[in-house]
Amino acid sequence: MTPRFRSPRLRPLLLTTTLTMTLTLALAATGCGTEPAPGSQTAADRSYSADPAPDRAELEARASAAQLVAEHVWVTEAAGYALARQSVGVLGDDGFGSVYTEPDGGQIRLSVERLPHADADCTDGPASGSAQEPPVTCERDGEQWYRATESGHAYAREQDGLVVTLSGPRQEVDRATLRAAARAAHRADDYELDRVLPPAGEAAGRQPVERGDLPPERDGAPNNEVGASG
Repeated sequence: MTPRFRSPRLRPLLLTTTLTMTLTLALAATGCGTEPAPGSQTAADRSYSADPAPDRAELEARASAAQLVAEHVWVTEAAGYALARQSVGVLGDDGFGSVYTEPDGGQIRLSVERLPHADADCTDGPASGSAQEPPVTCERDGEQWYRATESGHAYAREQDGLVVTLSGPRQEVDRATLRAAARAAHRADDYELDRVLPPAGEAAGRQPVERGDLPPERDGAPNNEVGASG
């Protein structure tokens, strides 16, 4: 009786199919969860991206044209909020200010200024001569100070001789959102500077856009009285 042998053609085909499927699944698994979300790339991530690094000399020139110090430009992130480009401008002599907004009208203000220690550490109340409302809450929260008045609240910290503050009206921005924005705040890298700074050729020395319905006190709530907005 002549023995029957199984055709060898099936084995290479099955092996090839299995390897192909394995490689496909491996590649798919590698891609899942590794692609950074928009706006979440670190400077190291961006340095290996396809986008060429912005020219530092050009960034410095754009900052100077806007009367800004490039090293004093900070950025942050908050869920649902986006930077209002027209709000970017100088504060005081060499400070920086910007506003992040969300569709429902909420605003988070970011300010970087040379201020007295008391403007960060609220335990002794407002700084001498300050127009701030007296805090009803003042406490240390991690590496920052949290203060709240009747109308507004803020997180502040001191770094490199500057006070970095994230603030907003209490009825518009809850504490958790403000805390997240404060913790995410950092000095802008070159890629972020390129997005934040006014384009070359725009009017120099723009001041941050101020809402006409906000009182002069920091962290104040909108004033809805007739004539408040001019």
